[in-house]
Amino acid sequence: MEKRIGVVGIIIEEFANATFVNDILHDFGNLIVGRIGVPYKDRGIFVISIIVDGTMDEISAMTGKLGKIPGVNVKSAITKK
Repeated sequence: MEKRIGVVGIIIEEFANATFVNDILHDFGNLIVGRIGVPYKDRGIFVISIIVDGTMDEISAMTGKLGKIPGVNVKSAITKK
C-alpha cells in the first residue's frame, strides 16, 4: 500500500487521559515525523499536532484508537498521493 503524509490534530480535554494518548503515540512512533504539544492552561486543554508518514491503514489505525479515548478529539488531513 502507498505511503502518504499527513497532519493529525489532537485536543485533550480530560488531562487524566493524556497518558493513554502518549501510549498510543509511542506504539505508532514509526509513523511520526514530528510532533508539537502545547498546554493551553487558560482553557484547561492540551493541543498536539503530529506530522505522519505511513499507509492509510496505519494512520487510520492510530487515529481510530486515539478517537476512542474519552475527552480526546482527533482530526486529520492526509495527502491524496
